Amino acid sequence: MDGVLTLAELTARLSSPLVAEGYTTADGVGQCLLVALPDNAATPPLVQPALPVIGIGNPDADAPDVIDLVIAEDDVGDAVEAVTANPIAATVMVQLLRHNETASVRDGLFAESLAYSSLQHGAEFERWLAGRQAKPATDDPAPAVLTARSGATLDVTLNRPHKRNAYSASLRDALCDALQVPLADPTIEVVELRGNGAAFSAGGDLDEFGEARDAAIAHVSRMSRSAGRLLAELAPRVHAHLHGACIGAGIELPAFAGRVYAQADTFFQLPEVAMGLIPGAGGTASIIRRIGRRRTAWLALSNRRLDAETALHWGLIDAIEPD
Repeated sequence: MDGVLTLAELTARLSSPLVAEGYTTADGVGQCLLVALPDNAATPPLVQPALPVIGIGNPDADAPDVIDLVIAEDDVGDAVEAVTANPIAATVMVQLLRHNETASVRDGLFAESLAYSSLQHGAEFERWLAGRQAKPATDDPAPAVLTARSGATLDVTLNRPHKRNAYSASLRDALCDALQVPLADPTIEVVELRGNGAAFSAGGDLDEFGEARDAAIAHVSRMSRSAGRLLAELAPRVHAHLHGACIGAGIELPAFAGRVYAQADTFFQLPEVAMGLIPGAGGTASIIRRIGRRRTAWLALSNRRLDAETALHWGLIDAIEPD
């Protein structure tokens, strides 16, 4: 990885497709490009390299399109460390966000699923899997999702509190079944989405990670039963009420809702890149529409927690509601 480039140096290197081709994580050498951003920075159209381009400057300021995320100078070390740990996942993440910035929700979900399947069989995810102890799956006789209708309102509640509503295959199937009801019944005017227990959802069920051994089947399965797609179709009618941990799918899915409310104790996190993956429940199509490409990239590559106040300021949520 090079040192910090000036904007002029970046422009010189990425103006030529031939030169830009040399900046890639595929060779095991390149990891990211660091660029010092002056105020009101601008460049002509540049070739996007196959690695993250990180701007150093004011994260709230505008930046050239070629910049994937902007960080403060004090955060450079953490950003480089995160990218270095899983450079392929980090690269796929920023490439996907570049694509999904202008893609439709349906096309974004399709691209995300293909990218996710590719990484499921990559060395970075395999390394993460090897470092954790698998646990046997346990059956739970209680419904994974509860539904109740009152007039024109349908309450949909995730119901795996002992697992912090981890997004398992069974919970996904039950949520999709519940969301099919308002899609088929226009007299349901509001869908109130909640989670039982201490957290709305702590994200994907880690006990099921690594079970998909066929990338093609995993992709087709995700596209066949997509709670994200259903929520996007229902968005004007969906009110999501969040609390506690909203990790991975726990924010990817509610971000599709027309209105998102969170209690003051809520925090948000996208840890997938640190596992050698990317968000796989629709986050690159939902979160990007709320907070933009660069902030989504920051959330994914930094693996940091975002508090409710910052989420409100960014537009990830629409209001903070009482406990």
